[in-house]
Amino acid sequence: MNRLEGKVAVITGGNSGIGACTAELFAKEGAKVVISARRIAQLEEVAEKIKAAGGEVLAVPCDISDKEQCKAVMEKTVEAFGTVDILVNNAGVVDSGIEAIEKVTDETIDTLIDINTKGTLYMTREASKIMVEKKAGSIVNVSSVAGYTGGGGVAYVASKAAVIGMTKNIAMRCANVNVRCNALCPGSVITPMTAGMKKENLDADMMGAMAKHADLSLPVCTAQEVANAILFLAGEESSAITGQVIVIDHGADL
Repeated sequence: MNRLEGKVAVITGGNSGIGACTAELFAKEGAKVVISARRIAQLEEVAEKIKAAGGEVLAVPCDISDKEQCKAVMEKTVEAFGTVDILVNNAGVVDSGIEAIEKVTDETIDTLIDINTKGTLYMTREASKIMVEKKAGSIVNVSSVAGYTGGGGVAYVASKAAVIGMTKNIAMRCANVNVRCNALCPGSVITPMTAGMKKENLDADMMGAMAKHADLSLPVCTAQEVANAILFLAGEESSAITGQVIVIDHGADL
């Protein structure tokens, strides 16, 4: 308990799944939590749950593909709590069809890159200005095992592999100012987003190729398991760890 006492944490995609679990866990550990997401009603539900448990929380609606909205999240965080100590870049989307390279549409490419890649860059750019100036901070990027192994729709893989690359770049630049940046790569996770994917819409060719390189008999992760790993990377227990990419998948992709 109290592993994040006095810290201010911004968590994107905080309205459900991994983001909501992380926000609730951080609040229990003493952090002042700022959650952002596009779906306002769900965001407020999570905020009320945290408040009911005695936590401090601020809900700020945000579409991370809009750089001005990302800037506003940081401004409102500083206005409410004075600083930013932790950023968890969790917001993201998947392509419903797991589209292979020869079938991927322009719409899928634009949507995934705009949100997963550019959105993560926008949020991190704003948070890093604060962290670099005060020479302290921890950034946790939620990438995906898809970005690590290549198993997924091509646009999704590209968008998440880019997150791994920026993680290493940010860690390299910020190591001398005590700002850490690490990436967590979950495998399959039980969340409302993944539960909404329909098997009949999935690209059979891509799914067949992926099945040859993963052990589908092993358990999938829960959102809570991922949140636990995020807590470790965000807190002082991992103070010597930066620029690292950690897969969390019960060994399914070894």
